[in-house]
Amino acid sequence: MTPELDPDTDLSFTRTLAAPRRLIWECWTDPKHIPHFFVPAPHKVTAVDIDLRAGGRFNTTFDVDGNTMDNKGVYLEVAPFEKLVFTDAYTEGWKPAPEPFMTAILLLADAPDGGTTYTAIARHRTPDTRKAHEDMGFFDGWGTVATQLEAYAKGLMR
Repeated sequence: MTPELDPDTDLSFTRTLAAPRRLIWECWTDPKHIPHFFVPAPHKVTAVDIDLRAGGRFNTTFDVDGNTMDNKGVYLEVAPFEKLVFTDAYTEGWKPAPEPFMTAILLLADAPDGGTTYTAIARHRTPDTRKAHEDMGFFDGWGTVATQLEAYAKGLMR
């Protein structure tokens, strides 16, 4: 079930990916897969640390134009093959982050022809934070990630 969206604070899109839901789930939950799609190329994921459970860590390190960016977060909800919710508002052990940005909700459902209906939602604390994320390129960036995810998952199917 898709959560009710708040147009003032939420950004969202839905796309059909030409790969099975179980494989899309595996890509999102196995650290070996994350570097292949998680940030728009040419940026790179250089480290991933996942403890896949509510309260478990979802930490990534990016190289963006030669700058290292650490992103520490925590899973809020893990519903296998259906839903992942994670945030940077907390780190492992429910330690509040000094400058939280968003909570991400990923919804996966079976689509016709064996594909996946993929919904990505980014929830923000304020309308200003939402606007900043949109202005940074939420739709292009997260859309690129979905395209990269689909291409990578299709490659795993061969």
